[in-house]
Amino acid sequence: MKKINILIALFLLIMVNGQTFKYGITGNFHKGSIVGVHDVSKGAYGGSLGFFGQWSLVENDVFDSAWLFITPQIEYHMGGEIAKAEEDIFGVQKFHHDYVAMQVYMKWFFHQGNMKRDVFLFAGPRIEYLVRQERKVDPAYDLAYFKFNKDDEVKKFGYGVSFGVGIKISQQFEGFLRYDRGFSKVYPNNDSHNTYNRMLGVGLNYYWKENWW
Repeated sequence: MKKINILIALFLLIMVNGQTFKYGITGNFHKGSIVGVHDVSKGAYGGSLGFFGQWSLVENDVFDSAWLFITPQIEYHMGGEIAKAEEDIFGVQKFHHDYVAMQVYMKWFFHQGNMKRDVFLFAGPRIEYLVRQERKVDPAYDLAYFKFNKDDEVKKFGYGVSFGVGIKISQQFEGFLRYDRGFSKVYPNNDSHNTYNRMLGVGLNYYWKENWW
């Protein structure tokens, strides 16, 4: 819980200066999975919802010419995966992992001089903390597959990278395609694979406050 409070405090500190910051809400629909575990994994669909702040790192005039921004965001992220090892015997195996996560993006718009394009790239580090875990599997599956999965313990804290491409649809809306790749193990007792989280999603940013200066 202390780690979650620290994340929220950092995010709020970024947003205190209301006159120069843009801020809003962000959400996405994605498909994620955990690499290197649970044979015949198909991934699972989920969503994320959060808040972001944004300010420019280069000069920004009344025509919104700034092309480089820093954009931290905090979100509730539904993750996990669905597997179908010997489905005719064990049924479908479901692993639900929900996180409170934070990313700090560098956001770069294609531009030529003061002429900023609508298309942008973004990338940055990601940290996450597990707040909900639900496991729905046949006990017989665990007996048969534990020697391969070694998934009896789930690591609470994780880190990785997040990046993608987006387009400014209007003054208040942006659409984006995003990929997250974890570097830390989800299952620390699995010593044969790096069982990291990954996700591919499509989403929208909505600006509550959109200043041009």
